[in-house]
Amino acid sequence: MNARFGCVVEECTAASDESRMSFPDVVGALMSAGVERYHADLVRSEKTYFLPDGESRVIPSDAVGRVPARAFSASSVEAAVQAIQTGAISYKAFCERVLDAGCVGYHVHIAGRRVVYYGRSGDSHTEYFPGAR
Repeated sequence: MNARFGCVVEECTAASDESRMSFPDVVGALMSAGVERYHADLVRSEKTYFLPDGESRVIPSDAVGRVPARAFSASSVEAAVQAIQTGAISYKAFCERVLDAGCVGYHVHIAGRRVVYYGRSGDSHTEYFPGAR
């Protein structure tokens, strides 16, 4: 396993959980380590990071301590994204809000510059990185 990859994904996970690093900073660090995409499972409290060659690493993250709502609300997910982008809420508060909106996880596609949030039944909402459109 690529040692730099392992160190970067561990630090990005911890820094996100501790609100020491913003999403754009996390994406920048992951890009520099060659990460192509990652998946955040909010129910299992873990993130899986992928390199283009298929190598991956699963990193435990802080548990949010909430059960996701049954119904998925794309507008509530979008509102949580806007709140964290403006610095109005922490990453933990963001995770709480998206779980309350029925989101169980999200996929960050670094090359595609988008995040796909999804619910229990496969409902989803796509947010593009700022300036990506």
